[in-house]
Parts: sequence; C-alpha cells; structure tokens
Amino acid sequence: MLHTTAILAMSADGKLTDYSKAPSSFVSKDDQDHLEQQVSRADAVLFGAGTLRAYGTTMTVRKPHLIQERLDRQQPEQPLQIVCSKSADLDSSYSFFSQATPRGLLTDAAGAEKWADRPEFDLVLAAVDPFDWRVIFGELEDLGIQSIALLGGGQLAGSIFDAGLVNELWLTICPLILGNTTAPTPVAGNGFLIQHAPKLQLIESVSVNDEVYLHYRVEALRDVNPV
Repeated sequence: MLHTTAILAMSADGKLTDYSKAPSSFVSKDDQDHLEQQVSRADAVLFGAGTLRAYGTTMTVRKPHLIQERLDRQQPEQPLQIVCSKSADLDSSYSFFSQATPRGLLTDAAGAEKWADRPEFDLVLAAVDPFDWRVIFGELEDLGIQSIALLGGGQLAGSIFDAGLVNELWLTICPLILGNTTAPTPVAGNGFLIQHAPKLQLIESVSVNDEVYLHYRVEALRDVNPV
C-alpha cells in the first residue's frame, strides 16, 4: 500500500500564514532542513497549485548525503514532484519548471489537454472531477510510487485526510502567534465532527531551538462523516 506522510508547519495558534494570506515566511532553516530530510525519503511529493503559485518552487533534495541515501535505496536522485491543479492554470515561467527534478501534474481531462505534448511535465494524470483519491493513489501505486510526502496546502491536505489516506504526520510548531479567524490553517476542507476526526498517536517529539517537531501516526479512519 502507498504510504503518505503529511509534512506541515503552523504558528503556535494553528495558522498556516497570516490573515493577508501572504506566503509563509516564519519557518526557520532548521525546519527547512527537516522538510528536506522528509522529502528525501519519498518517491513522490504532492502539493497544491496554491502552494506552487505562492513560492514558485518546490523542495528538492540538495544535500549530497541525502541524495546518496536515495541512491543506496535504489531511488532516483530526486522524487517526482506532483502539483495538483484542477484548472492546470500554471505559469511556465515559475522557477519550478527549471528545477532539476522530475515533474508531474494531477488535473482533470481539460487541464491535461492544456499540457499535452509539452516538455514541462514528465507525467500528466487526468482524474475525474471530483477527485477520488483512492483511485488516484491506486494509479500512482501502479506507477511504482510507494511513498508520498504531502506538503499542502490546506485544501489538498484536508481532502486527503478526509479520504483516510494519510498514514503519518510531521507537524512543526513555530514560535509565534498570528490570530485572526480568516488566517488559513494547515488542514482545511469540510472538516470533521469530533467523533469522526482522524485520531493521532504521538511517535516522537523533538525540540530544536524554539520550534517543536511532532511526529504522529494517523489511525485508520472508520465511518468518516465530515461536516
């Protein structure tokens, strides 16, 4: 079975960024190193179009020892970077398209047609809207992908939690308070009633300077009933 690890960061009061919804800039170099380490273990990285538009790039594996560890595991130097966008409205001038990594696009049939026979993506998957994540993950597994690093944004993370397909969660707690009811959170979407919410089992916690890294196992969902 394909194994999915969500790797998310938030302020101490649970916000992904501030109420202006500007790209998050509060994560530290330590968190960036942590993210790279987690990404280096995955066969593929999955993130939303909003995340790509905010930063223009994705997290690749840069440290030589992490690349060598991938090669030792018979993985390619870089994981497949998959951007999820139903509209497929992406700017080909993003630095993402010049990064030395294989790229994939998950979209619908109309979006796939926009990028057909173009060099920007090594893989284009056309899914039926609304996305059935169990079907999509099955297709990825058929392509030989056994592990995914899920980087967000909130809507994408929420939909995959909703499908019961997140196995682990790495959550970085960053030392600041952002407030505001409209500021985005790491997991969005419809949400869950308390009795049906995904349950977490803490595997480890690590404190680095003023940040805390929490590693959870996500229990299998039963009788999911989002609001």
